[in-house]
Amino acid sequence: MRKLLLAATLAASLPLAGHAQTAQELMAGSQKDTADVLNYGMGYNLQRYSPLTQINRDTVKHLVPVWNYSYDDNKSEESQPLVYKGVLYVTTNSATMAIDAKTGNQIWKTKVEYPAETPRIVCCGIINRGLALYDGKVFRTTLDANVIALDAKTGKEIWRSHVIDFKDGYSQTVAPLVADGVVITGISGAEYGIRGFIDGWDPDTGKHLWRTYTVAGPDDPNGKTWPGDTYKHGGGSTWITGSFDPELHTVYWGTGNTGSWNPTQHPGDNLYTCSVLALDPKTGKIKWHFQFSPNDPYDYDSVAEMVLANLDVGGKPTKVVMDANRNGFYYVLDRTNGKLIAANQYGHQTWAKGIDEDGRPIPSEVTDKVRKGEAVDVWPGAMGVKNWSPTSYDPQTGLVYANTLYFGMHYKPVDVQYRAGLPYWGADIDWIWPKGPRGFLKAIDPLTGKSKWEVPSDIPRFSGVLSTAGGVVFTGKLTGELEAFDAENGHKLWQFKTGSGIEGQPITWEQDGVQYVAVSSGIGGVYDLFAGDERLSKVPAGGSLWVFALAK
Repeated sequence: MRKLLLAATLAASLPLAGHAQTAQELMAGSQKDTADVLNYGMGYNLQRYSPLTQINRDTVKHLVPVWNYSYDDNKSEESQPLVYKGVLYVTTNSATMAIDAKTGNQIWKTKVEYPAETPRIVCCGIINRGLALYDGKVFRTTLDANVIALDAKTGKEIWRSHVIDFKDGYSQTVAPLVADGVVITGISGAEYGIRGFIDGWDPDTGKHLWRTYTVAGPDDPNGKTWPGDTYKHGGGSTWITGSFDPELHTVYWGTGNTGSWNPTQHPGDNLYTCSVLALDPKTGKIKWHFQFSPNDPYDYDSVAEMVLANLDVGGKPTKVVMDANRNGFYYVLDRTNGKLIAANQYGHQTWAKGIDEDGRPIPSEVTDKVRKGEAVDVWPGAMGVKNWSPTSYDPQTGLVYANTLYFGMHYKPVDVQYRAGLPYWGADIDWIWPKGPRGFLKAIDPLTGKSKWEVPSDIPRFSGVLSTAGGVVFTGKLTGELEAFDAENGHKLWQFKTGSGIEGQPITWEQDGVQYVAVSSGIGGVYDLFAGDERLSKVPAGGSLWVFALAK
């Protein structure tokens, strides 16, 4: 009976069919509506910031768990939950769930059934990063490259659209984005020699509306940046959700590394890999592009969050898109035209001497050697100065809070032949571990790249970051602790040990006068898979969702 009552309440609260524009207006203002979390990134701008203040630097020490929900899943849990009208929606790689946000009671759970061979072709963890809500539907992607729409009231499948054959190395882990009434999704698989793309879908029917390739072919003006037919396996994954400016009707989506990593196999700039694309969400047309790492040898892909903000630049309010790039430079671009405003180093790197006034990296001796086919030691390693884990931008402090990495790699390019569904790396690598910390939580000035403060960690953090108007920064550790820091000085204010490693994305919302914080716990991502860090060997697997509030 309780399940039926919850479903009835949910049905009454969801945007009605035929009112899609109203739903989009709700989503565009979701950061101001503190009762709901309607978007990946806690807003179209991906700032991951909340104006809530009930939990603040003085009260956070009283934070306690309210409930815990088991995912019944032992894979990595990186999904960001969404919240609408008292219902929390969340994904794992194998299921989608609707949960009563106050009590933790499950409303519905819809499992994803996979072909037996699916997991073996996924590069960097069996993962799903989240979902989208729109017009009474829940949208998600699957590892075997399907986009699914579920009824938000019941969890029943409404439509399923096949994207591409996963046996060729394609997969999907991305949370969809709904922009101007179009469901937009990306793709994974650059490590398997795919040709990347971004897709647009009709939210009502699942009809495929458009596809924009992120590796320019012969029909593209920038196709000449790929010699011969190398574009066919050029990489350019798009596995992190883009941002959206409703006023400019523009989506900003990052693209991944080249296939293969060996730059001698595909000389040239290799557009549009390692770039940000400004897209028309209705058509997928590229309005402008900016490439961060041309002819990338090091897996410095640029898929991670493209944060939108309004900054004072030279005394002028400016619409910007910001990116803590994997290559070690923090970029600020004018999001109306893609012009470079700033690009400054924010972590240790040795591959470039700097960024020139046109935004192009100035190669160091290290990179010159690589392009001659020589072995080198280079910083950062292939996981970058910052990996996928999303940053938070606090408009009150003007700072970006980011989990950064500090280790390099021994790197040697090697020739590799493309074979469908098999790794297409094109490099031999091994890690260079420093003595001491392998990562830092940093508070970064986006226009200078300089840190106001930093908190070291022997085992790097791979969780997302959340900041609030209460002066608190939340993030998590691979050893299981959800942590809270003072946004002004980085002093640790609180922590709670969850049952597994945290790679999830914290969110916060207010319901019936109570502010809640939620995060997924469950180890198993790229660092755990490839670093060989024995200190994580005793961290148990097991995914679950934790929700916290202040003790009464």
